[in-house]
Amino acid sequence: MKFTPLALAATLMFAASAQANESVIRKALTGQFPGANIASVQKTPYSGLFEVYLDGQLVYVDAKAQYVFTGDVIDLKNRRNLTQARLNQLQAVKWDTLPLNNALKTVKGTGARKLVVFSDVDCPYCRKFEAELTKVDNITVYTFLYPIEGLHPKAVQASKQIWCAPDRNKAWEDYTTRNVLPKNDGQCANPVEATIALGNKLKVSGTPTLIFANGQRVPGMVPAAQLEKLLAANAK
Repeated sequence: MKFTPLALAATLMFAASAQANESVIRKALTGQFPGANIASVQKTPYSGLFEVYLDGQLVYVDAKAQYVFTGDVIDLKNRRNLTQARLNQLQAVKWDTLPLNNALKTVKGTGARKLVVFSDVDCPYCRKFEAELTKVDNITVYTFLYPIEGLHPKAVQASKQIWCAPDRNKAWEDYTTRNVLPKNDGQCANPVEATIALGNKLKVSGTPTLIFANGQRVPGMVPAAQLEKLLAANAK
């Protein structure tokens, strides 16, 4: 593609302006939120706003960062949540970087479809999701035991006991369906602390959190019918 001198000059001016605005925005936000991680600043195509990916969330600012806007931007014509779509891109996880050996592995049918779940053993929504998973076939599920101790104080110990059981998958099922823990002290070599560190690094703030083969993450419990659609849409 060739640019005319005028188009090239306009492109360079726009790039320089965007870079200058980014510098101004970073400086202003750093002053207001010292220590915050400003991962990216990018001009949006709507209303002259800039999106800022700050500490794992999206906010919007004007060109001088005098005003900060929070909330979802919705494309009414196409009925699309632009903020969530952008977050999906920014928070995508490279599947190949996940330490799958640190997860419980369950294969159903052909096991052709892949799913990672960060799950807290004492999370009621995780248990509901497990019930939904029984309705889905031809899938391999990797479950990372991700206890959120602030919400469920006993979940760390329970996770370790499940991992230390002779049959981890059965121990997981027994506990999530009948509250029966395996009889061990949880002192075997286990990846629970490593999984907590991984979840913190990936900014997994709630459970269940689903990660699909193409890297897209979806927070929260989803019913089987919706999961089927997500698996089809997010196949690698």
